[in-house]
Amino acid sequence: MTLQAIPNRRAIIHRRALIADLETVFDTVPRDSWQADITARLKQAHKTGLTEVRRRFEDEHNGRRAARALSFLMDQLLLTLYEVVTVRLLPVANPTASERLCLVATGGYGRGELAPFSDIDLLFLVPYKATPWAESVVETILYVLWDIGLKVGYATRTAEDCVRLAREDLTIRTAFLEARCLCGDEGLYRTAAKQFVRRVMAGSGADFVEQKLAERNARHARLGDSRYVVEPNVKDGKGGLRDLQTMWWIARYLYGGADRSAAKARDVLTVSENRQFQKATRFLWSVRVALHFIAGRAEERLTFGYQRQLADLLGYQDRRGTLGVERFMKHYFLTAKQVGDLTRIFCAVLEARQQKKTLLQRFARRRHVQGFLTDGNRLTVTDENDFAQQPARMVKIFAVADKHGLDIHPDALRLIKQNLNRITGRVRRDPEANADFLSLLTSRRAAEVNLRRMNEAGVFGRFVPDFGRVVAQMQFDMYHHYTVDEHTIRAIGLVTQIEAGTLKEDHPLATEIIHKLVSRRVLYVAVLLHDVAKGRGGDHSVLGAGVAEKLCPRLGMTAAETEMVAWLVRWHLLMSATAFKRDLADPKTVQDFCERVKSPERLRLLLCLTVVDIRAVGPGVWNGWKGQLLRDLYFLAEEVLVAGHANVARGERVKAKKKALRHALSDWSEGAFAIHAERLFDAYWIAESDDILADNARLIRRTEAEGGLLGVDIQVSPAQDMTRLSVFTADHPGLFARLAGAISVAGASITGAKIHTTADGMAMDNFIVQSTDGTAFDTADLKTKLTDLVLKTLKGKVRPKERLARQSLFGDPSKSFEIAPVVLIDNKASGRSTVIEVNAKDRPGLLYDLAYCLYRLKLSIFSAHVATYGERAVDVFYVRDLVGQKISNKVRLKNIEAKLLAATVGETAGTDKTPPGGSRHGKRGSRPAQNRKTEAAE
Repeated sequence: MTLQAIPNRRAIIHRRALIADLETVFDTVPRDSWQADITARLKQAHKTGLTEVRRRFEDEHNGRRAARALSFLMDQLLLTLYEVVTVRLLPVANPTASERLCLVATGGYGRGELAPFSDIDLLFLVPYKATPWAESVVETILYVLWDIGLKVGYATRTAEDCVRLAREDLTIRTAFLEARCLCGDEGLYRTAAKQFVRRVMAGSGADFVEQKLAERNARHARLGDSRYVVEPNVKDGKGGLRDLQTMWWIARYLYGGADRSAAKARDVLTVSENRQFQKATRFLWSVRVALHFIAGRAEERLTFGYQRQLADLLGYQDRRGTLGVERFMKHYFLTAKQVGDLTRIFCAVLEARQQKKTLLQRFARRRHVQGFLTDGNRLTVTDENDFAQQPARMVKIFAVADKHGLDIHPDALRLIKQNLNRITGRVRRDPEANADFLSLLTSRRAAEVNLRRMNEAGVFGRFVPDFGRVVAQMQFDMYHHYTVDEHTIRAIGLVTQIEAGTLKEDHPLATEIIHKLVSRRVLYVAVLLHDVAKGRGGDHSVLGAGVAEKLCPRLGMTAAETEMVAWLVRWHLLMSATAFKRDLADPKTVQDFCERVKSPERLRLLLCLTVVDIRAVGPGVWNGWKGQLLRDLYFLAEEVLVAGHANVARGERVKAKKKALRHALSDWSEGAFAIHAERLFDAYWIAESDDILADNARLIRRTEAEGGLLGVDIQVSPAQDMTRLSVFTADHPGLFARLAGAISVAGASITGAKIHTTADGMAMDNFIVQSTDGTAFDTADLKTKLTDLVLKTLKGKVRPKERLARQSLFGDPSKSFEIAPVVLIDNKASGRSTVIEVNAKDRPGLLYDLAYCLYRLKLSIFSAHVATYGERAVDVFYVRDLVGQKISNKVRLKNIEAKLLAATVGETAGTDKTPPGGSRHGKRGSRPAQNRKTEAAE
């Protein structure tokens, strides 16, 4: 660190003035109060300096300069403190050879870079062992620093200790590698440094590199092993500051020796690459320093709660279609990607320098492959001018690597980076280049791996500029786990896996129908482009379809294929929206869906695209229940699209269901079964599966045999990762709300429900529930808790509203998101019901409040569908008025909208917080429903 790099240093800390101020302490304050007064003055000096550094940082946004200024501030404080302690507080008139001490900065502080709230790493060097005087000096310095409020990592060692421990511990070896003498006996430091170079560093370079890279890999694995997680760690995450520092440590260890500047003199990286290194370092330091200042502590993770504040502080403003926070995070991810590029190049250079191979050995392992050379299992160019002369080969090399199962040599990647600007419109129009790209995209081998390599190298975004616009594009929400480009590449990889049959257990239908596609490349290109227009403003599905219409012909696709890809991109959300937010037992739902899809081929393509799109969002988003809903919709739609109508009439389906149930209940008498069969409406038989019909029948019989009016049954389905809660009780207004509240209080998430009423006024409701992590609610304790809460709620012993008010769903992360609630009312989506869709920020009890609000509005819920997307909830209700009709009065519709908007924030109409029992209002009828996931915790 050079002092000249810090302007107006005295505004940060004026050491002479500080020493003069401390002298007044010795002249005017009693000796037993010296240390306390010195501490107070040093603490004020540190506070003043920190405030000044923060002011400068907020003006300049230069994190590295701030880090160096903070290191300078700490240097001056420690120099002053050391002088005060050794000269004034604990002076030695005639020090012996053993009464020597050297204060050394280590770690990041030794490098001269200090974040606002980082630990201060210090080493106290002594000649042999610490004397009582040295121990007193060390103790006094540490107590003052602690009293100032600093976090200090320290050790007292001899030069021999440093050598021995550095050999044993990689962390200690790395920390001493950055050691810097601050004050005291400099001879002790020189001795320790020379011994460290001769006895630790000499001959151990290869071992150090291996250990540091293994340490880096373990750190990456611990933090998710991806640069593109939406809450990255700026210090230790993949592509973060620690990766840059690892390169610095390795270069210094191999080439630096005792000279701190020697590492820079070696051309490990080119001039351009060194500029990129410095640029990435400055940006990451700016983010880290800003994060520390905002958090007021040593925080390293870019959580949602800090991202928006960081974007504001660093000057990222909203633009059309893109939030300022998304622009900031895109800059971060692009920097992390650049760090990865530099790391690969750096390691390749080191590998080449460390290899001791003869020319004959190197030649023997090379062979020609489609115009390229292999070096081991890695593909490289025959001449370093290849890409400059034939830019299309920057696309071809990835296709050839995929075809032959090879990696790309870092030397080739380095040349690609240097020639990216040669990928122009001429290259993009090159038929051979487009054929190579399409071959790679649709590869049955390792498309995901090689597309990711192509993306990391920058070729992907240059060759397909529309894709380049979403590289590192983050979506500021809690639903999407990855950037848009990473999500897309993962989705393509999932298509390959489904096609290979490796995901058959999770996706049996997709695995079967993917081989029936007329054009498999239509699917791959649609997956590539389904999110390509995000961040542009407007509907990304519509804009993406326009991109497809222009790009597909360039890739060599036919007009029919282009039309199909554009349609898939335009409607890629249709199937999930229908399956998860609409009533599949309502004939109009399937009719409307089929009118949009029109053909079995589109249906097959849409299912495959929907599956990979959902699964690629992130861990835990896909589950067996979603798969079942999509399969249900597929089979219903296929029946209509193939035959032009449902092959089996509704009445015939009901008869078939009753016949199957009769067979399952062979121990029932004919009379008992006949009574049960006539008790339930046709919609019940259509909506439920055979196993649920049998379980419900046994629950009804058991409940009535016990003389009660309330029965509860829980069944677990490991295959679908879900638990089914069945409730048989007397029907009454607000029942659905009370059950939803009880389930949420139990800590379960509602992912599906089908609710029915018998002809004699009893309710037979089936809820699908999961734990909040998307797994089955299956332990004995959880099932007992759920049953107990349902029974107590229906008996009036538990008031869900009060219990839910004390729960917290997302904690701090959700506070970072502002979601304006929206209520949409549609009288065309269903033939008999008014469909109400509520979009709002999810929270404990949201579904309960909405259902209770509908009860207060004297509306009967005939179907409810619940979907959660991170912090956003989408709840859909099929409702009718008291006489079973749609709501058409405009004034009443406005009132419904206003009341539901109030309910989204917990403002429930009326004062009664729990829906009461009592007689039914209107005929509730049979109400099949698919219910959406609502998160709740106890």
